[in-house]
Amino acid sequence: MHIDDFVSTNEPTDDGEQFQLENDKLLDVALDGSVMAKAGSMIASDGDISFEGKSSAEGGITGFLKEAATGEGTPVMEATGTGHLYLADQEKKIQLLELEAGQSVSVNGNDVLAFESSVTYEIRTVESIAGFSAGGMTNVFLEGPGTIAITTHGEPLVLRPPVRTDPSATVAWSGTTPGSHVDSALSNLIGQSSDETYQLEFTGSDGFVVVQPYEEGTPQQ
Repeated sequence: MHIDDFVSTNEPTDDGEQFQLENDKLLDVALDGSVMAKAGSMIASDGDISFEGKSSAEGGITGFLKEAATGEGTPVMEATGTGHLYLADQEKKIQLLELEAGQSVSVNGNDVLAFESSVTYEIRTVESIAGFSAGGMTNVFLEGPGTIAITTHGEPLVLRPPVRTDPSATVAWSGTTPGSHVDSALSNLIGQSSDETYQLEFTGSDGFVVVQPYEEGTPQQ
């Protein structure tokens, strides 16, 4: 490919939206105001943009990405100003979701990339699964109106309850709340070191659950 063609092919495009995917792993935020984003996710920016770190639930704003297992906060940043902010997270695929007023989704803290300032958010620890490892132990509750960007390892699968999922592969859910299910027989069958295999159990017929073809690692103690 000629160098001029390379440049023109890979230059940013502009469709007039605040959140725009330059490709399936790179988010372009056209900033005119403020946006919340995962700390460390910025790969480039232009214009006049300032950043303020938000360390944890005790950082003066509503809680975000707090690790219940360690008691430590996962840093996030608020970007304010005008310009373009380019975000990515370890080559994970980015999914853009539009939330209307009153619509909400609960997302694994590892999988929240960014969201518009009109979206409200808070930590919601699901008590019934508080003893699990990373997936679903502490989630970010996001409520519209506004656009949110979440990430998945590979293409997501959206399932309707009733369904059971691996906590480490569960990305998000909406309109339903999980309970816990223990399947000792499955653990024995596959030879796990633990005597019990924990699953998330979504009952009823409302809502949906998002899973990915990947199991997030367990946080280090």
